[in-house]
Amino acid sequence: MGQIILAGIVMGIAGTAAMDVWAWALNRVAGQPLPNWAMPGRWAAHAARGRIWHDDIGAAEPVDGELRIGWIFHYVVGIAYGLAFVFIAGETWRAAPTFWPVWVFSILTIAAGWFLLQPGMGLGWAASKTDNPWKVRAMGLLAHTMFAAGMFVAAVAF
Repeated sequence: MGQIILAGIVMGIAGTAAMDVWAWALNRVAGQPLPNWAMPGRWAAHAARGRIWHDDIGAAEPVDGELRIGWIFHYVVGIAYGLAFVFIAGETWRAAPTFWPVWVFSILTIAAGWFLLQPGMGLGWAASKTDNPWKVRAMGLLAHTMFAAGMFVAAVAF
């Protein structure tokens, strides 16, 4: 059981790190802004106090350490997804990892961002209140594909 948990943690960290490397590369190559993890940190801190929904998270009361909280939240969610996946995938997949199941799982995890985090931050369902919702959605799907790639590489290496 300990090995399974360790595998899930390593996969979650690797997947999240792959998303971060992808964001960094897009920033350097295409000028795409880097994610501002302070706002999800602010949202997570308010959510922990019972306030999930905001009209505009930027207008919500700032929280001490919200950037740090955002980064921690980002990696904790990634680890939770890694752990969930290794238990869902089962022993057969862990013995011989393939990309398809981890990719499908990673794409499905975007639902939490689209239907909880984004509306909770005031961005609307699936970023519908942003200036370019389809770009936000597409970038999210690409980021979650990178998450899958990172988790898959970690699973193969593990």
